[in-house]
Amino acid sequence: MAQITLSNLAHSYLANPTKDADFALKQMDHVWQDGGAYALLGASGCGKTTLLNIISGLLRPSQGRVLFGEQDVTTAPTAERNIAQVFQFPVVYDTMTVRENLAFPLRNRGMDAGYIAGRVNQIAQMIGMESTLDRKARGLTADAKQKISLGRGMVREDVNAILFDEPLTVIDPHMKWELRTQLKSLHREFGHTMIYVTHDQTEALTFADKVVVLHEGRVVQMGTPEALFETPEHTFVGYFIGSPGMNLLAAEVKGDHAMVAGNALPLGAAYGTPQGRIQIGIRPEYAQMTAGEGLPARINRVEDVGRHRIIRADVAGTPISVIQPEGQPIDASLTHVRFAPEKINVYVDDWRLQGSAI
Repeated sequence: MAQITLSNLAHSYLANPTKDADFALKQMDHVWQDGGAYALLGASGCGKTTLLNIISGLLRPSQGRVLFGEQDVTTAPTAERNIAQVFQFPVVYDTMTVRENLAFPLRNRGMDAGYIAGRVNQIAQMIGMESTLDRKARGLTADAKQKISLGRGMVREDVNAILFDEPLTVIDPHMKWELRTQLKSLHREFGHTMIYVTHDQTEALTFADKVVVLHEGRVVQMGTPEALFETPEHTFVGYFIGSPGMNLLAAEVKGDHAMVAGNALPLGAAYGTPQGRIQIGIRPEYAQMTAGEGLPARINRVEDVGRHRIIRADVAGTPISVIQPEGQPIDASLTHVRFAPEKINVYVDDWRLQGSAI
């Protein structure tokens, strides 16, 4: 296992990049702790797989260094980095049995036969394939083959890191939940450094201790699931994390109040007089429709999702979402929306502004 350090790292697929937009990955400096469980989260094309391929050695960065512990591995081939990698689509040996597929990485390293047998059985139990250990991989479903691929990636205990590139794409929804739970259990038991690439926020937030959010090639926030939800450092994080995502409203901010569409709104902190494109952000969970308190709002529709209802409304033409608990009435008397002041975030040109105590 190893601490992974990305130092002054950036990458462009162009031969002579000259401007920021030429880089698929913008300059970054990050330390990923030994034994941490990380998720790389972002929309398609944001640079997740590019970064994973640089860490694994499949791609050499245009600038900067990659270190495993104290060792500079920037130019080292994948084979010398002592990692395991699980790809989006299953990679298995069709002519081998499930048992032989799982054992292959261990046999390749000359491990003891007794250890191999025990470890293979342990992994087979984890991925739910004990009953198919002696079946050939040929003819198995894509779902089953991906479970073999996952198992083979996790069978070694001596790796520096295990890298997962959207590994649950072909897995059915129920099995996805089980495998994520089992991956977390494996991480707690063996302490491997794990990096999990996904565009699915549920996968990222339920798997990782820390989530790395990428947007247009830039790391916009690296933090715990709670930090990403409560204090998104960039408007993209607020929009991308949460269901529905954060409400964003254009505003003017002076001290501990914001003006939204001509209406004063109290804030939970003081922000001075920021300049630029100012927005306030509030989670739907911290908004409440009222009969007269707050900002004037018009309800457009209500979506019942079981344990709560989502009110789709607008404030001066800007769409907002409000989560209304089951049992609370929704009627024509609800003409305003109130925001919990302490839960409002202020953004200047998409980046969160830190307030001071009132």
